[in-house]
Amino acid sequence: MGACLVAGTIAPGIASSQVSPDPARPVPAVPAVQGAGSTGLAWSGFVDTYVAWDAGRPADLGRGYTTTAARHAEFNVNLAYLGATWTSERVRGRLALQGGTSVQANYAPEPRVGAPSGPDLARLLQEAYAGVRLRDGLWVDAGIHFAPFGREGWISADNWTYTRSLIADHSPYYQSGVRLSWVATPTVSAQLHVLNGWQNISETNDDKAIAASLDWTFARGHVLSWDAFAGNEQPDSVPRRLRLFHELSWQGTLTDRFEAMATFDLGRQARSTAAGRTATWWGTALVARHAVSPGRAWVALRGEAYHDPDRVIIRPAGGGAFLARGASVNVDVAPQPGVLWRTELRALRGRDAVFADRDAAGGLGRGNLVVVSSLAWRF
Repeated sequence: MGACLVAGTIAPGIASSQVSPDPARPVPAVPAVQGAGSTGLAWSGFVDTYVAWDAGRPADLGRGYTTTAARHAEFNVNLAYLGATWTSERVRGRLALQGGTSVQANYAPEPRVGAPSGPDLARLLQEAYAGVRLRDGLWVDAGIHFAPFGREGWISADNWTYTRSLIADHSPYYQSGVRLSWVATPTVSAQLHVLNGWQNISETNDDKAIAASLDWTFARGHVLSWDAFAGNEQPDSVPRRLRLFHELSWQGTLTDRFEAMATFDLGRQARSTAAGRTATWWGTALVARHAVSPGRAWVALRGEAYHDPDRVIIRPAGGGAFLARGASVNVDVAPQPGVLWRTELRALRGRDAVFADRDAAGGLGRGNLVVVSSLAWRF
């Protein structure tokens, strides 16, 4: 899910595509295992171009609180990558290199501790991992890989809306560590992770974090998922603050042309309020999509909310708290195989003045409106 973006700055310590179909998520976090005896090297690539108009007209052209279409009033590349995936009966791995404004926005908080660390190299590696099969349905992978959280992934074309929700952009999209994945039955799968932390490749302390996910496919095209994270995200020079995060999501096919998904996030972090008590934040998103012309055109609607009163995840410029709600409408057209043209209108409204607004007093306003159009090619 993503970097903690603020109006004009990015708070540190914050932040799935992936390579093969997975019925549990629209964007799988772990590649499926090919049939016994099959071996192959597969290449993949993606180019997502865009132009966005932000009604707040940010003075530095940088758009806050988002990793998608992060620049105002300029033609740019949101994400481009080239990847190679190796899959065999007992060994698998992926190496993918990337660039674009979404990469710059999402990896900006990457810690720089010591000389060989920081975002300079880390942001170029979309994934770089190696895996081995321990037994049927059980794999262990080590390296840099996509995070298991949420129903919205890093590759924009895999999501139902072009921009990602606030809960997606403020929880991890990537991680560095060891992943144990288990396909227990055709309808149940699970993952266990030991990680450096909450979306960071370079470590910030001597502690390690853990994460877990569980997916259950039931009925006709319905999936229920649970994800969790536990870890300390503070440097060793300050007292520990245990961060606990839970996410519950559902996705279902309701008719041949209509599908929906809902996600709810809840997080807590010790000693993080102004009084030194445990802080709580939460967020939610509901997305519905209708296939106007199956395989050719879609319309999607999203409603969302994010409440972080103690500024744990989002730290707005001006000292306000991020308590916001929003809605968006998205229209997708696929004129040719591998090509996707997307247009979205998104509006957000906050309790405090936290959004860049060139015409507002102090340069901050309570609302944000953006329209963005994207043309992407996948090969």
